[in-house]
Amino acid sequence: MPLEPGGTVQNAIYLGGGDSWPLAPEEWEARAREVMAPAAFDYVAGGAGSESTGRENVAAFSRRRLRPRMLAGTAERDLSVELLGLRSPVPFLLAPVGVLSIVHPDAELAVARASAATGVPLVLSSAASTPLEAVSEATGDTPRWFQLYWLADRHLTASLVGRAEQAGYGAIVVTVDTLMLGWRDRDLRNAYLPFLGGDGLAQFFSDPVFRAWLDAPPEEDVQSAAIRALLTFPNLGLTWHDLAWLREQTTLPILLKGVLTGEDAHLAVEHGVEGIVVSNHGGRQVDGAVAAIDALVEVREVVGDGYPLLVDGGVRRGPDVLKALALGADAVLVGRPYVYGLALGGEAGVEAVIRRLAAELDVTMALSGVASARAVARGLVT
Repeated sequence: MPLEPGGTVQNAIYLGGGDSWPLAPEEWEARAREVMAPAAFDYVAGGAGSESTGRENVAAFSRRRLRPRMLAGTAERDLSVELLGLRSPVPFLLAPVGVLSIVHPDAELAVARASAATGVPLVLSSAASTPLEAVSEATGDTPRWFQLYWLADRHLTASLVGRAEQAGYGAIVVTVDTLMLGWRDRDLRNAYLPFLGGDGLAQFFSDPVFRAWLDAPPEEDVQSAAIRALLTFPNLGLTWHDLAWLREQTTLPILLKGVLTGEDAHLAVEHGVEGIVVSNHGGRQVDGAVAAIDALVEVREVVGDGYPLLVDGGVRRGPDVLKALALGADAVLVGRPYVYGLALGGEAGVEAVIRRLAAELDVTMALSGVASARAVARGLVT
């Protein structure tokens, strides 16, 4: 069912005498904590070190205030956006979040079905618990991108990229801020790394290049296969010059996810990267890093108007999305909110989060004098 206008969603709740799903993002998180295993919840909710970067992501949105304009004729609104051949009915996509099998047994398939039901595109994590081909099939005609952790082995990396292109993914989103895991207090305290049990390794376990390395298939020896997969992960020797090799592996657009400075944005453009996701990995990599929305302003100044630019980190509500658009984003990625929806209700929970966020954004645009998500004035935010 297509996304409904915000007023329609509000009226349905009022006339129906309420709704069973949470409204506030804090409530989604609190209820997800109640149903998830403690270590799994910490893995999703936690961040690097003191977790100051994650808190700053949220605080930076709160510091910026909207300047609503009146009598702007917003009876009809267009929330849709287009970038790099992808069209979304709203200016947000579902962020790549790995290891969703620790959240709900349907994992990425539930998210893919919610994506198909709403038309909101999914960026699939290469650390997913479901093979990329199965997720592609579940999304149907809804566009999707594939997020790539650039592994130390080029043969395996090329295989993943080739599979994604063959399966109909529309772009490769390379995460550049996670060439090794950050220092995460919660996970270390719990001694919890879900990959050790095989969770989040579906792309490896289903890949012919990887399977050829093994003495026994993952179905027979999960632990050995998991350890072999983890050995391919650290790749701190990667440099800007390696992007030329990746370009040779695919005809798809390439975006870099994890850029936080104007200097790196300039280098990305210089090396032919087609788009950037301004991100600090939801605060999971570097403690004390700049908030993503703050970095967005600097990056947009460097790349100029017209260059595809997304942002993630700290996006919780409709006004956050609108603020990001006003500060230069073409769209945002939403992560933890839909993961908490997955924990509470599988596909239906993810869909509920999407519809609530879209509805709140629509109402906020109407009341702020914004008729189109593609033409949000910079002066809307102070």
